[in-house]
Amino acid sequence: MAKVKKSTSIAIVAVLALAVIAGGLVKMSSGGSSKGGTITYLTHAEAWTHADPSRNYTGQHIAWFGSYMHRTLTAYARAEGSAGSAVVADLATDTGRASNGNKTWEFTLRDGVTFEDGSAITCEDIKYGVSRTFATDVITDGPTYAIGMLDIPSAKDGSSVYKGPYSTKDNDTAAYDKAVTCSADNKTITFNLKRPVGDFNYTVTYLSFSPVPKAKDTGDQYDLAPVSSGPYKIEKYKAKDEMVLVRNDKWNKKSDPIRNAFPDRIVVRFGLAEEVRDQLVLNDSEKNSMSLDAVLPTNLPTVFDDAGKPKGAFATRALNVYDPYVRYAAFNVKKVPCLEIRRAVYFAKDAAGLLQLSGGAAFGGDPADGVIKPLMGLDYAKVKGLEEFKPAGNAEAAKKYMDAAKTACPDVYAKATDPKRGLFFDFPDTDTNKKAAAIWIDSMKKNAGITMKFNYIEAGSYYAVVLDQTKQCDLSRAGWAPDWANASTVIPELFTKEGGFNLSQNWNDPAYAAFKKKSDATKVETNRAKQAKGWQELAQYVMDQYWIIRPVFSKGQFQWGSGVGGVYYWEPQGTF
Repeated sequence: MAKVKKSTSIAIVAVLALAVIAGGLVKMSSGGSSKGGTITYLTHAEAWTHADPSRNYTGQHIAWFGSYMHRTLTAYARAEGSAGSAVVADLATDTGRASNGNKTWEFTLRDGVTFEDGSAITCEDIKYGVSRTFATDVITDGPTYAIGMLDIPSAKDGSSVYKGPYSTKDNDTAAYDKAVTCSADNKTITFNLKRPVGDFNYTVTYLSFSPVPKAKDTGDQYDLAPVSSGPYKIEKYKAKDEMVLVRNDKWNKKSDPIRNAFPDRIVVRFGLAEEVRDQLVLNDSEKNSMSLDAVLPTNLPTVFDDAGKPKGAFATRALNVYDPYVRYAAFNVKKVPCLEIRRAVYFAKDAAGLLQLSGGAAFGGDPADGVIKPLMGLDYAKVKGLEEFKPAGNAEAAKKYMDAAKTACPDVYAKATDPKRGLFFDFPDTDTNKKAAAIWIDSMKKNAGITMKFNYIEAGSYYAVVLDQTKQCDLSRAGWAPDWANASTVIPELFTKEGGFNLSQNWNDPAYAAFKKKSDATKVETNRAKQAKGWQELAQYVMDQYWIIRPVFSKGQFQWGSGVGGVYYWEPQGTF
C-alpha cells in the first residue's frame, strides 16, 4: 500500500513487482492521508497488456485493476505483513460456503453493489463474467481455472463442451448452466466443481471471476473500455498516451470494505523513454508519481548502496526486494523438439554475465533450480541432474550435447547452427534487454556454436504476442509467481495444455502424456503431503525435459516520488 503525504495526501495501491525479503517485511515511512489529488504512474510500456478483467493475468495488472476498477467475490486484505494474505469478502457477504466435500461453493452478494452506471451487480453478471473464460478464441491470455474446475464435460478433443457466450455452434450451454447457478433472487451464485477444491475462495479472487454486464460486452474490444465495478472508471484510455481514471460516483464505500479510494484522479503515462521515466522520479520533479517499471541498472548506484540498501534521499522512497517471481526462458517445444539442443542452450548460458548486467547479486537475485520456489515450503524439493551448470556457461557440456544433436535431430541442429536461421528468442523491447541479448548471442556462439537471434516485442504487448501460438518464436522470456500457496497454481498453469500460461507448447513433446497424467492426478490429490510430493516430482520432470532454461529467483528495484509515503509490502500479488 502507499499513501501520498499530508496536503497532497492520496491512498493508493501501487502495483509493482515487489515482494517480501525472505523472513521479513519491507516497510517504508508511515504518514497520514487525506482525500483528493492525483496520482501518476509512469511506464515505458505503450499500453496495458489488457484492461479486460477476464484477460488480466500478471500480478501487476491484477493488483492495479483489482484495486481501482474490478471487484471480485473475495479478495486479499489490503494489509501489511501476513495479514495481507488473508482472503476476505469483497462483493460477497462472506468468503464462501463449501459443501459436498468442497465440490460445491456458494457466495451471496452484498446489498448496494453496482456498476459504474448505477445498475445493480447480480449473480447473472458474475456468471456471465466467468462464462467468458471459456471463449478461448476471443478472450485470450487470462487464467483458465474455471475451465479446469467447473463440472462441465470435455469434448473428444479434450476441450470443454461449453464454448463461452459468443459461440452458437456445438455449444453445450446447458452444461454451463448446470455448473454455475443463480438463486431465485439473483443474489447467490453456486459453483459446482468436478473435483474437491478446498481453496476455491482463493480462486475467485482472480479478476476472471469479476462481474461483466452482458449488454455492455463487446468481445475482444471490451479490452478498450471495460465497465467498472470499483471506485474508479475510465475517462480516457489511449495507447502511447495515457489512461485517466476518475471517480465512479455510483460506487458506495458502504458496500466495499476493502478500498479507500482517496485520490480524485489516477493517471498512467505510457510510452516514456526509460531514462526519462527514471529521471522524473529520481529528480523528484513529479512528487506524486510512481514508476511501474524496474529501475534501469545504470541508475541503481544513485538509489542504492553496494549492499542494495536505499541511501540518502531514497531511504524512504525506494525498495530493493526479492519479488515473488521465478524468471525463466521457455522453450517452444513445437519449434525446438530436440532435447539435446535444449540441454546445450541451458548449459551454454552465461548466467554470471546476465546477473552482472542486472546489477550483480545485490540486485539480480539468485540462481534457481526450477519453477517452484523454496518459500513454497512443502511443495519444494531441490532439482537434481543439473550439476554441469557453471555460472559463465559450460562449453564442454554444451558442445557434448550439440554433438549428440547432430545424430539425434539433424534438422534442428542445422537450424540452430545456421548463421542465417538460428534460434529466435522473444524479448520485451527495453534497453536493458538489448544489452542482455548481446550476452546471450556471445555465450551461445562461444559455448555451443548456436546462432541466437532476437524478436523484440513492445513491452506492453509482450505477453499478448507470445501467448499466441502462431506468433511465438523458439524461446520466450517469462516470469511466474504462484497464484496462491500451492504448486497447483504453478505446474498445471505453466506446463499443461489447459494451463493459462503455457509458453512451452510442451504437449508436442512425447514426454508430455505421462507428465499430464501425473499432473491431473496430483491436482485432485486430497492428502496434502502426497500432493506436495507429486509437485516435487513434476518440477523435476520439467527440468529433466529442459522445457525451460535455468531460472532465477529474482529481485526488483522500484522507486516513487517524495509525495508518496506510507509504502508497505503487500504480499499476495507481490505489490506495494
